[in-house]
Amino acid sequence: MRGPAAERLRRLRWWLTVVFTVMNTIGLIVLAPLILRLDSQRTEAGISNQLDVVTGPVLRLVNESGGIDFTAVNRDPLNSTCPEFVIVPGGATRFDQHSSQKVCTAMDPQVLDELATKAVSDGVTLSADRKALSGHQVRVDVEPFRDSSGKYAGAVVAWTDTEDELGAHQRLVITVLLVCAFLILAAALLGYWVSGRAIRPAMAALEQQENLLAETAHDLRTPVAALRALAETAMQDPHQRGELLPRTVRLAGRMGDIIDGLLVRARLAAGVEQLSMQLVWLDQLVAVVVEDTPSDSARVSLVTAPTMVRADPVLLQRAIGNLLDNAMRHGRAPGADQAIVTVTVADGRITVADQGPGIDPAIGDDLFERFAAGSGSAGAGIGLSVVRWVALAHGGDLKVHNGDEGGAIFEFRLPVAER
Repeated sequence: MRGPAAERLRRLRWWLTVVFTVMNTIGLIVLAPLILRLDSQRTEAGISNQLDVVTGPVLRLVNESGGIDFTAVNRDPLNSTCPEFVIVPGGATRFDQHSSQKVCTAMDPQVLDELATKAVSDGVTLSADRKALSGHQVRVDVEPFRDSSGKYAGAVVAWTDTEDELGAHQRLVITVLLVCAFLILAAALLGYWVSGRAIRPAMAALEQQENLLAETAHDLRTPVAALRALAETAMQDPHQRGELLPRTVRLAGRMGDIIDGLLVRARLAAGVEQLSMQLVWLDQLVAVVVEDTPSDSARVSLVTAPTMVRADPVLLQRAIGNLLDNAMRHGRAPGADQAIVTVTVADGRITVADQGPGIDPAIGDDLFERFAAGSGSAGAGIGLSVVRWVALAHGGDLKVHNGDEGGAIFEFRLPVAER
């Protein structure tokens, strides 16, 4: 479907998609850093807790007797577990440093001594990230302690490998980024789908409006031409006015029926109305349509047998008129002055045959698609699509094939009603 209105609806769909995606993206931008920050804090708290479990108890054991004594430290299970620790003077009073028995992560002693010296000299607790001899990231906590005189006499230095914790946090960062990218893409696709469903009724209404206008122009073209021909004949020959007036009135009534039929079909397509089904003598209805259809450029033969169907007469007249109009416009044999059309009615079937060039077999059922263009006897436009729609709506069908001697044969079939 094309046109300014359709283009505006398409742009609206894209705008709705963009707005939906941006809103979800903003939410993710706010939520993702919060998740990462909470995980980072949890990781830091876990590492600090591992080291606090060592430094605090070791400090109490060192000063247990009021002086610097490692006897209690040697007996404590902390001395043989991880994280490991050392007790060093850190540039204060001289004593032999003590190291825990279990080696968990090998560190450069000079690095540990520098941190201990700074903590003792400044009298503060230090926490720093350094590299182990293996290259892994290590967290080092330094806790200075005082001797019996109240002066800083040394420091407890504990450290732990943080490679696994930091790696887990890094993997979480990558996972969050990938999930956010996936959710943004999903939000865009979902927004496009939801916006499409939201504007679908408007698109359907617009398409229905365009179809109604196109069908109105198509179906009124032939009656208007016939009405004009009758009016011109009456003006040129006043003696025929008495004969032409009833035909003019019937034709005007038929035009009104066509308009009513268009409105009915629009309401049927919208699901707000049902077919007005009646018992109809199909042969009589076809005879009326043939009589009211101008045939100056065609010779129409009608052969009928009494047959009754249950149908909506307004829509049925419209379908028959479209078939007849299509045959008269496209059923002229090459070099002939007139189209020769034969209409046969029997057993619920209306057969319209012409002597034109026929149809291209490659087109097939595409011939009945709206605005599909056919060659030969098969015309282009909405007329045949309407005919098939009417047939299917009544439980029938529309078929087309080429005759043995040329020309196209359209067979409109309806279920026969029992009397």
